[in-house]
This record gives sequence, C-alpha cells and structure tokens, in this order.
Amino acid sequence: MRSRPASPAKVNHPFFARIWPFVAAHEVARVRALRQENLAGLSGRVLEVGAGVGTNFGYYPQSVDTVIATEPEPRLAARARVAAAGAPSRIVVTDKTAEEFSDSEKFDAVVCSLVLCSVADPDAVLRRLRALLRPGGQLRYLEHVASAGVRGVAQRFVDATFWPKVAGNCHTHRDTERAIVDAGFDVDSARREWTYPAWVPSPVSELALGRARAR
Repeated sequence: MRSRPASPAKVNHPFFARIWPFVAAHEVARVRALRQENLAGLSGRVLEVGAGVGTNFGYYPQSVDTVIATEPEPRLAARARVAAAGAPSRIVVTDKTAEEFSDSEKFDAVVCSLVLCSVADPDAVLRRLRALLRPGGQLRYLEHVASAGVRGVAQRFVDATFWPKVAGNCHTHRDTERAIVDAGFDVDSARREWTYPAWVPSPVSELALGRARAR
C-alpha cells in the first residue's frame, strides 16, 4: 500500500496574518476580476490550496458542489471559517496541507491563488495536487511569477532579503509556470496580467492566470 507523504511543519506567520486581512480587503479591482475569472465554470468537488482569509469564497459559481479550502496558518484559517459561513457555496475550511490528503481524496479541480509563491517546495506540492485530481481534472491558477529585466532583478533582491519574512514566505521570482508543466500538467490556456501600472515598484505586479490538466 502506498504511504502518505510525511506531514510538513505547521505554518506560523503571525505578522503576515495581521496584515493580510487588510491587504485582501483592499485588493485592486483588476485582481478581484482575475480571481473571479480563475473560478468561472468550475463544478463538482474543488480543492482550494492556501485559502487565506477566504477572499475567493464569494466568487465560486453555484455549479460547485463543495469546496475543501486548506489554510494551515491558524489565524488566517479562523477568518476563513467566518467567510465560509457567509459564502453562497458550501465551503469546508481545514488546516491540512495538500501533502496531508490521502490518495483516495479525489477532486474535480484544484485552485491555487497567490499561494505557490509561498510554499516551501512548490514542485512537491504541484506533484501532490496532480495526484489528488480525478482523470481529466483541472488546475486553476492565479499566481505571482518571475518578471524579466530590471523588475526581475528587483524580485531576486527582495526574495533574498526581507520579502519572505514579512509576506508569509512569498517568493516573487519563482518560475511557477515551468514548475506546473514539470509536475505533469498540460497547460490549456495561460496569460500574464499586470495589476499595477508599470511604474509602480511592486515585485508582485505581474500575475499568471491559467488552466492546466493532469497528463
């Protein structure tokens, strides 16, 4: 019998848990629109990884039967449970991580929204997510990604210094799209979007929005 992966260390980001609810409540309209687009057309049983304070919950379509939303940071999970109680879809918040789900817990879709930048081992998480999908299941992602040029240099600098410490282990210069393909997914559609004007010196201005299926 195949054994389950070892449980990862518990997540504890007290500073980020204090600031993220404010940031999430004041997201720019473009990010909110991308969140809604990322969830459009989903149905069946959905796994959302790293739900934060439940920012996505109000965007799930009625065609979704159940959303199992993971949030291992306890302070964020408490807020997510409050958001789930008022959401139009049935949402169950758990503190488990993707690695802690058993092979028998299959999903029709997996949603990742601004989370693969913060996990310790994105390659391992993506492989695990692929294993949790039913045949033909879809990965929906909206993620911070590595930018080119001067902005990419700035991303590498902040990743090596203060950014992960204050932003819940967020790493802005990850090649997340390549990691998705390497984990065994075929990308059906993908594009990049700028959420702030080019002159705004934010390392997380560029987002990748895409849909992929397990091979």
